[in-house]
Amino acid sequence: MHEAKTRLSQLVAQAARGEGFIIAKAGKPVVRVTAIESPEQGQQKRIGFLAGEFTVPDDFDRMGQEEIAEMFGG
Repeated sequence: MHEAKTRLSQLVAQAARGEGFIIAKAGKPVVRVTAIESPEQGQQKRIGFLAGEFTVPDDFDRMGQEEIAEMFGG
């Protein structure tokens, strides 16, 4: 455990390269550290992530038009 504390940056870099490791306390394995499988930064696709999840009505830009006009005295 003490070694893991002092070398945490190195161990995290090791895990990020795909080389997982185990932290032990008093000689007994406690946790296994591995990299999270996710896309590399810059490869993440955000635009279009909800494609196909809902549909937008053709008149969405006019929805509630009368109510809004009434609220503003139109």
